[in-house]
Amino acid sequence: MNILVTGGAGFIGRWVVKRLAEDNHRIWILDNLSNSSMNNLKDLQLIYPDITFIAGSITNNHLLESLFANKFNICYHLAASINVQDSIDDPKTTFENDVIGTFNVLEQCKLNKTKFVYMSTCMVYSKALNKEGISESHPTCPASPYAAAKLAGEQLALSYYYAYGLPVTILRPFNTYGPYQKQNSEGGVISIFINKKLMNETLSIYGDGSQTRDFLYVTDCADFVVEAGYSENTKGKVINAGSGFDISITELAKLIAGETGTIKYVTHIHPQSEIQKLLCDAGYSQKLLGWKPKVSLTHGISLTEEFLKHNADWR
Repeated sequence: MNILVTGGAGFIGRWVVKRLAEDNHRIWILDNLSNSSMNNLKDLQLIYPDITFIAGSITNNHLLESLFANKFNICYHLAASINVQDSIDDPKTTFENDVIGTFNVLEQCKLNKTKFVYMSTCMVYSKALNKEGISESHPTCPASPYAAAKLAGEQLALSYYYAYGLPVTILRPFNTYGPYQKQNSEGGVISIFINKKLMNETLSIYGDGSQTRDFLYVTDCADFVVEAGYSENTKGKVINAGSGFDISITELAKLIAGETGTIKYVTHIHPQSEIQKLLCDAGYSQKLLGWKPKVSLTHGISLTEEFLKHNADWR
């Protein structure tokens, strides 16, 4: 197939592109490199000849029009402003990228009858209330302009499904981690902690560390994203992906630091946007796709640490 991946040079995008390339598709990547790097793609471009990179923004309609002349079968839309604090400081930029940019891509998908797979986030949810975790019907709570923009993008995409019959799929992966994640990413706590450990530095925790997260290894996330795009069962659906296991940030820090590491607690940068408990109920994605995560948290941490030990560019 001909496939477009917006944001394909980013952390998750890189792994989605890798999986698609392994499946022998022709892939175009559109990325403005504001949250990503060409270093993420170097090894893939050497191995897979059918990857075309275009530097540019989803806010550029003329570029999108020319790009969609390639008649894509699927568009995986991962491009976005993703930093919560940036969205609080500068909501306009987040709105323009995550809402207006999404509208621009949707318009081209509608004109060209291209399936649209939208990467949303677990940050749209309110906190988990029980041990079963958060299902797709769980209440949403846009506690930041980033979460609000993602919810707006979801609703806009679904309106194209209902109004125009455009095949649309909405994905809400939980906290993804693994090799190639940026060290300054708010969601990259595992990579940040591992890097601090490798440098014999103190691991800093925002708040009291009791907040929990459901961590998903990046290859499991990429498999979920790709399979959701392939499937006919996902049209018009909102789908979670997570491990079904949450861990407090304090326990995570102890797991990574080990007995010899040190931990300290610091003032939270945006406590008003903190979700206290994130735990995924991924039963629906398992039912629709037969998808289950393969990499445990301890194994994923080990794989990420090995990567960071041998790749100084990401430390």
